[in-house]
Amino acid sequence: MKSLGNFPDPFIEEIAGQPDAIRRAAAGLGDQLPVLERLAGSVSGRTVLFTGMGSSYFACYPAVIELARRTIAAIHVDSAELLHFRRGLVGSSTLLVAVSQSGASAEVVRLIEGLDHGPNGPLVIGVTNGGDNALARLATFALDTRAGVETGPSTMTFASSLIVLAAISRILGGRSAPEVVSELAEEAEAAARALERQLALPSLPEELAAWFGDRTTSVILGRGPARAAAEMGALTLKEAVGMPIESLETAQFRHGPLELAGPDLSAIVIATEPETRELDVGLAGELVEAGAAVLVVTETGDAPAGATRIELGRLDRALAPAVSILPAQLLAWKLAVLHGRQPGSYLRAAKVTTRE
Repeated sequence: MKSLGNFPDPFIEEIAGQPDAIRRAAAGLGDQLPVLERLAGSVSGRTVLFTGMGSSYFACYPAVIELARRTIAAIHVDSAELLHFRRGLVGSSTLLVAVSQSGASAEVVRLIEGLDHGPNGPLVIGVTNGGDNALARLATFALDTRAGVETGPSTMTFASSLIVLAAISRILGGRSAPEVVSELAEEAEAAARALERQLALPSLPEELAAWFGDRTTSVILGRGPARAAAEMGALTLKEAVGMPIESLETAQFRHGPLELAGPDLSAIVIATEPETRELDVGLAGELVEAGAAVLVVTETGDAPAGATRIELGRLDRALAPAVSILPAQLLAWKLAVLHGRQPGSYLRAAKVTTRE
């Protein structure tokens, strides 16, 4: 990563800091083993509800899907929707998994503060970066992602949240906490090394910017757990570059948005899910044929002729979004530089959203 300029700005430094952030999050699970062990059995008779805003909400996709694979129904609702329109879902039979990097996001804090914290209230698992915040103090179970200090768009915090949420979903699914902690230590190391391999390619940001060109319409497509990377990638480009870009579930793209296909379109297709890889690569081929610039992010290297390919290698599907998002992050950094923006700075938004 030093080849990118000895960290010319905090945003690229934080992008480069993700491998170590993932390692810290995995090590932190071992340090928090007593809390994780208390989670075992807490799902019994309860509805599991995941909530958060922005990147914290997107990070929940793999965990929700993991529970569904284990035949445990889980609901995924953003905190603003939950606070104002679906409050009735949160009661004594709810296990609420609330994710907030700062633990101070306006909607999350209002939601948690308004809950019944007595014996008739829900159980709350709070996932935050650090423990000195409102959510961690009010949660029944508080878990620290150990992401560390971050000033720009979510990079380290997103990756670290995926580690902790993977542990939560597996324990709620019936696995023992020590087994999960040991397993995720290995899988986190594999993800960290996969990131380091990509970060070691000095020309990758420039190649991504050249691939993107000056196209005016952009989408990032993903399915299943990969939606975490697709949604987060689009958010990062909006924050860092100020450019409009849409994230869609890949199948939804056929239902109307396919009309966007053509020379003005750039499309990142995250084809990391085995159930739908063939379908996703097939769609990427159609977009290439329509003249679009297509970037396929894949574990195995599958990509149609004419598409740019980034191969990640085999990864745990709950952690793969921490790696598959990297091309979007590097593209965001490079485009911000080319557009004369201070990478990772905010003009109108803020790192922590404390007002609705």
